[in-house]
Formats: sequence, C-alpha cells, structure tokens
Amino acid sequence: MFDPVIAPSGTLLGLLQRGRGDGTLHALAAPRAEALAALNHCVLNDPRHDWQVENRSLYYARLYLDLHSSLEEIERHLFDTDDHIDTDESRTGLALAVLGHLASYGRGDALALLRRYAASGANWAWALDELALRDNDAGLRALAAPVLARFPATPEGDAELAATVRDAFEPRPWRLWAEDARETIGARIRAAREAGSFDRWQRQMRPSGPRPGWSVQAVLDWAQEGLERGSALHVPAARCLSAVAGPDDRPAIVEAARNGSDGARCAALHYLAESRDPVVLDLIEAAVGDMSSTVAEAAVAAFERMCGEEAVDRARGWVHRPDALGASAAGVLACRGGASDAALVLGALRETVRADGPDAPLLWDLVDGAGRLGIACAAPVLRHVYRETASSQLRGRAARALAATDTSFATGFAVECLWDCEETTREVAALHAETGDVRVAERLRRLAADPAEEVEVQTAVRSRMGPDTTAM
Repeated sequence: MFDPVIAPSGTLLGLLQRGRGDGTLHALAAPRAEALAALNHCVLNDPRHDWQVENRSLYYARLYLDLHSSLEEIERHLFDTDDHIDTDESRTGLALAVLGHLASYGRGDALALLRRYAASGANWAWALDELALRDNDAGLRALAAPVLARFPATPEGDAELAATVRDAFEPRPWRLWAEDARETIGARIRAAREAGSFDRWQRQMRPSGPRPGWSVQAVLDWAQEGLERGSALHVPAARCLSAVAGPDDRPAIVEAARNGSDGARCAALHYLAESRDPVVLDLIEAAVGDMSSTVAEAAVAAFERMCGEEAVDRARGWVHRPDALGASAAGVLACRGGASDAALVLGALRETVRADGPDAPLLWDLVDGAGRLGIACAAPVLRHVYRETASSQLRGRAARALAATDTSFATGFAVECLWDCEETTREVAALHAETGDVRVAERLRRLAADPAEEVEVQTAVRSRMGPDTTAM
C-alpha cells in the first residue's frame, strides 16, 4: 500500500482524513454535496498510514448517518472490476468496516452490501468477519455455499480450506456451517476443522527453525548465521545467553560486543544491556560510530531497552548528539527522566518538530514526556502537533499531553476531541471538556447512549454526570 496523500489540515478533506473531531463538525456545517464528496474520498482511499493501529471506520460511519447518505459510492467501489485485480485488503478494508458499523446501527442496505460482497468479492473474508459480528444465523447460513465454492473439492482446495478455517478471525460462521446437514457443506467444514487442528498440533509438537547449541560461543555463532540468512536474531540470542552464560563467560561476551562479528556484537550488546553491565554504555557509544549500520542500530535498540538510572544519566550527556543515539537519548529522558530534564525534553521536542515535521517517530515519546513532566511552555508545540499530524494515534497523545499542560484545553481542543476517531482521545475529552458548552452536554449524552461506543468512553462520560453537573 502506498503512503496516502493527506490534504492540508485547514481543509475539510484534510480534517476528515486525519479523523479530527473538527472534521465532523465542519462537514455538518458544509454544503452536503461537498461533505459527502470528502467523506467518500476518505472511505474509498484509506488515509491511514497504519490501518492496523489507527481507527476511522466508526468515525466515518457516524458521519454517514449524520449526513443521511446513501451507499452508492461504496457499492460502486466494492464491485468495481479492480476488485479482482487489486486484491490487497487495504483497498476495501475500510469500506467494509464502515459498512459493518452501519449495519450495527440498523442500516439494512449496509448489511445487504456486506452479504453480497462476502459472496462474490475478493476481500470476502473481511466482509464475513463483519457479518459474523452483526448478521443473524439465517443470513450467515445462506453464505455457506458461495463461500465454499471458492475452494475446489481437490486435495489442494481442501488444504486451503483447512488453513482458512484454522486461521479465521471470527469462527462463528464456520461453526454454523459445520452444523449443516448437507454433505458438501457440513461434512466438508468438519473435515477442514479437524485437519486444521491436526496441523496446529503438528506445528506445536515439531517447532521449525534453527536452534542454538548450549554454549555462549554457539549462541553467538547462531546469531551471526541468522544475520547472514537475513534474520535479525539479536534479541532471542540475548535471551539464550541469559540462560547459558555464567560469570566466567563475561570476558568473552564483552570481547564479542567490542570486536566480534556483526551478529555476535548485536547479541552481546543486547545481553549486556539487559544485565545492566557497567561496561555496556561505553560499548554502545562506540558501536554507534561503527561502520556497520546493523551494529549501530542494534546498539541504539539495546540502549532503549535499558531501564536503570545509569542509562538515564548517560542519556543526559547524549541528548545533544545529532545522530540516532541522541534521538534515542531524548526519548529515554522523555519516558524516564525527572523534573530536572524538562528543559532537555522541551528542546528535543521543538527541534524534532522543526527538523522532521509533525509526524516524526520520535515525537511519540517526546509528546508523552511533555505531558508526563507537565511542561506548560510546551503547549504551543503540542497544539501544532495536534493540528498537523496525520497520525490519529499521535494526535491522541498530544491531546493527553495538552490536558496536562494547557489551561485552555478544556474549552478548546477537548471539545472537538469528543468527535475524534480514536476512542482513547474521546475518553480524554469526556474527562476534561467544559460542560458549559451546549455542544459538549449534548455530545456527552449521545456518547452515553450510543451502543457502538467503547465502554471506557462511556465510563468517562458517566463520571461527569454526577450531582454537580446539572447542565448535563
């Protein structure tokens, strides 16, 4: 999947792509045709950089309901000829998830589209999972024949069916179909389930893959062999060293970390970092300047796994470095530093935004650190990250940090956060939004009554509905 093109944050499309609460509010105030065009663009062209982490489906489904929109554009997208050419699930996954939420809200047209797509679409398994959560038994049973028709009655087809049944995310349809009296349905599903269970048992009893010998040198050699095959085994090798190494082996491991092969150095650095050996910080600093990028990256990763005060103290000296170790040190201070490190974290936050923009990976830790340390003067930078980042996860972190640092949060961003695409962000808003705003009171009531809303959000809403909140 290609990285999506995100429109500017000041446009309706840009707000909806980011999943911001203001996107919904602006869409409801905009001309309906313009709002629907932007909404359909988002649903049919997934704007998320990481669709496995970021939420959008409930956010978009609610807006379809508020705009009283038909589903013609989604139908056209799902059943386009491209569906059997571009079979990547990222092409249709968001649209199917939106239909699932709409079906749970009682939209019969959404349920019908899911059934039709499960019977004939390329990404049928996703549609079936959505139906497993929302459809009745009769609707699911009607799909047995068209789904099983995808698997030829051959040894290869039966093996593929067994693997599909074994790995199914939602087992309900397969359990229903196993009860079918027809030989071509029920008996075949039962056989596939048995074959899948036997295959899983075999894999558990006979673990595949190379395993190291029972000595320090054998583990180091195994790490190097893995690296030569293209597999990074540094972390599992370090765990193996923890099991086999004794006090007498320390000199050999330190030497491997200093002068060994790349795989051995990486494994030894991780082992020494986890055991908090006093020499490891000097070895990490030396490794970062190594010609091998593999060793340098492993050294930084090993440092980030350290949790002792000695690592935090060294981070204070490394935070000004203009390399990966300096960035890692800033993250360590943000996560584990004390109040005296606030200026260093603030400086790193400002410099990261200036140099790398509002989507830099390091910002996740720095934003959290600004909130954890209560750095009030970080609020302007946090507001910028909140507005501009394309990541709804990072925006949620910025919202939590603003709740701890920005006195205007309750009457500002917290209000729009009640419509945010991420449930954790809505939860923060429910705890902090100023209820004197009539929009807030009405939104809290709606969230409390919405059966699709997450329990944590509704718990936060109810915590605001005490005797002191008469406006609610």
